[in-house]
Amino acid sequence: MLTEPLLTTRREGGLDVPMLVWRSATPLRAVSSAPLGGGIGVRQWVLNATVPMSYDRDDPAEHLAGLARGLGLGGPGVGLLTGVDVAEVVARTDTGVRAWATVGLGTLIPAAAPEPAAPGQRVGTVNIVVHVPARLGDAALVNAVATATEAKAQAIMELGLAATGTPTDAVTVLCPADGPEFAYGGPRSTWGAPLARAVHAAVLAGGADAVVPWSERFTG
Repeated sequence: MLTEPLLTTRREGGLDVPMLVWRSATPLRAVSSAPLGGGIGVRQWVLNATVPMSYDRDDPAEHLAGLARGLGLGGPGVGLLTGVDVAEVVARTDTGVRAWATVGLGTLIPAAAPEPAAPGQRVGTVNIVVHVPARLGDAALVNAVATATEAKAQAIMELGLAATGTPTDAVTVLCPADGPEFAYGGPRSTWGAPLARAVHAAVLAGGADAVVPWSERFTG
């Protein structure tokens, strides 16, 4: 069972930089697009770490692994980065599915935009973490990522924004490693339907108000 996230900090550049940590007492199956622990496999924790808007490291996986070690996180896990203050995480639950979203909408694009985002636009990231209380098969996990992404895009559309997300969004879906296996994760499936509703509600709430990137609170 995945815990509720713990808000903690690391000392960096003379500032206390926020991080969110989810832990599980037992290994969970996971699918993720995160820079650390991405793909499908067994994971025991998730870390969502705030970074400044000037972040330019080209080794995010190694950076996140170092942060995890500093927190005493053992075993395999998932690591995410965002310019958003992760203390502003929004949580929603539907029929046992729990979803958490940190929502930064600074550089929104339609996925099939003909041109890349213009230089100088504010970076934005939507990080979504979902826990489903039933075991999903590999195909269902992949389908669940698609469902979460579709729900995110629906929320962004309902916010009146002509976009599907940002170029740096990430999704992580976790579920038990044991128990009867469900084969589907689409938006009309047993677990995909509440997943879609929970993610949609979290992103809609998180995007309702303007979000100031964490590092911009300490400048100008």
